[in-house]
Amino acid sequence: MENSVNRAVALRIAELLEQKQITKYRLAMNSGITHSTLKNIMHETIKDSLLSTVILIAGGFDMTVSEFLDSPLFDEANLNI
Repeated sequence: MENSVNRAVALRIAELLEQKQITKYRLAMNSGITHSTLKNIMHETIKDSLLSTVILIAGGFDMTVSEFLDSPLFDEANLNI
């Protein structure tokens, strides 16, 4: 199943929210991004997830970007780029 990069980012965030049992609000606070930015990413209403934002979100989960991207969701075969 192919996903856009934005969809893969949104799915990975949802996956990690559940695994780490934290809320979107807590993630936004931990990441230093606004709740509305996180909401827009989750609802895929933004066109591009900037790497800087992904770095902040990974930090909000207390993980590296490599750990965040270490998911089959980001395999090139699964993305529509």
